[in-house]
Amino acid sequence: MTSGNLSGNGAGSTIDQSVIEDLAARLRQAEATGVAIAPIRDGLAGGGVQAAYAVQSANTAWHVANGRRIVGRKIGLTAKAVQAQLGVDSPDFGMLFADMEVADGEEIAQSRLMQPRVEAEISLVLGRDLTQEQLGITEVMSAIEYALPSIEIVGSRIENWNIRLLDTVADNASSGLFVLGGRPVKIDAFDWRLCGMVMERRGEQISLGAGAACLGNPLNAALWLARTMVEAGAPLRAGDIIMTGALGPMAIAAPGDVIEARINGLGSVRAVFGNE
Repeated sequence: MTSGNLSGNGAGSTIDQSVIEDLAARLRQAEATGVAIAPIRDGLAGGGVQAAYAVQSANTAWHVANGRRIVGRKIGLTAKAVQAQLGVDSPDFGMLFADMEVADGEEIAQSRLMQPRVEAEISLVLGRDLTQEQLGITEVMSAIEYALPSIEIVGSRIENWNIRLLDTVADNASSGLFVLGGRPVKIDAFDWRLCGMVMERRGEQISLGAGAACLGNPLNAALWLARTMVEAGAPLRAGDIIMTGALGPMAIAAPGDVIEARINGLGSVRAVFGNE
């Protein structure tokens, strides 16, 4: 899979390429050292969201060239309240790399995390390519092989989570790690819109939600992503993972936490955070 043109709508950025490369390098340095950086949105203001995606694309290309493998996409900003907070009316997306995946219940070292927070989501695995223009919801549904409960461990290279839209888009949609449940479920086996979600920390409820919290239905998010990736020249392919977006509020994750998410009809998944 290639990174393609990931500027969101195929248009180029009005920011000088040297600025794009410099900001991309700063984000990589933050990730490599574990030291978050100041917000970068002011440096991108002249190019808007296209420039932010250009930074993301530059880092995607750099990572692929240095051996990382893309296995899917994550969708962010699927909650209307978060969109309103950031002044946008659509989601965003980021890359999922193979080395971001954590096994269900596997202990996660603190060195792999940057300001971690957790979200419970429905993830999908595709059984066929989605390359057509003007995709419809039935085509997306037909392409889904199965669904899984999942926990996204979001992270930010921006200090103190002081982010706006341009910061998070450039920072790979604030991606960190992800945990997938181990029991595949066919898409007709649960109610996408009404399925309830509860996320707990050692038995204490920390987030509550349902499928309707994700753009009204997680399938709407998947359709948005599929169309967006066709327009961007990097269509979704068979085997790709799609993380469709949070079903409830995000929660902070601390060393030693054991986070479990349960989604009606899909089962459960755990993220285990080490003390070191």
